[in-house]
Amino acid sequence: MNIVGKELEEKGFEFLAVNSKLNKHPQFVCIDKHNKKKFVLVKAVMYPEDPKEYDAIWMETFKQHVEKFEAELYYAGVGLGNAENPLEEVMKDQPYILDYDGLIQIL
Repeated sequence: MNIVGKELEEKGFEFLAVNSKLNKHPQFVCIDKHNKKKFVLVKAVMYPEDPKEYDAIWMETFKQHVEKFEAELYYAGVGLGNAENPLEEVMKDQPYILDYDGLIQIL
């Protein structure tokens, strides 16, 4: 969430709502400098999963919701891996590998 939140701030988006509860979507509702609403879905995955892949059926439910608000929908897949041993869990305050290519516009 922090990684994506920083990118949104750098793009000049203003946060209307942030939901950091697990399994709740969208995590970010923002507006840009033209007051265009943006919904951002964040999914963190562990190595070896590909963070760029998402469930198309899952995304369809959000597309319908976003269309009601005349908003844009973005997906942010964040991949994390243990820097010392990719087969081990990422631990707090330990080095990690980040696989994040930025926001992917869906709608």
